[in-house]
Amino acid sequence: MNTEELQIAAFEIILNSGNARTIVHEAFAEMRSGNYDAAAQKLEDANNELLLAHKAQTDLLQEYASGTEIKIEIIMVHAQDHLMTTMTLREVALEMLELYKKVG
Repeated sequence: MNTEELQIAAFEIILNSGNARTIVHEAFAEMRSGNYDAAAQKLEDANNELLLAHKAQTDLLQEYASGTEIKIEIIMVHAQDHLMTTMTLREVALEMLELYKKVG
């Protein structure tokens, strides 16, 4: 895998996980407003974006598993950080939604 292909994959991960992060924050706003169904839908939409990011990550892992040499660059480290923190943020948001429902 050449440098350009790796960078494209990294930017796909960053783009989709960034989209998901934005949507999770929209879900938080819906929770604060008491719009729990809308918040749940936003969290589902965020998950769909995360699935796209995860697919790009999985494609890289499959390349690596098949013996393709992949040189890790800082942009890929950044992409992985974006993906994992956004996945964690969504998980926290799901828990917060349940708490909002109980107190709201």
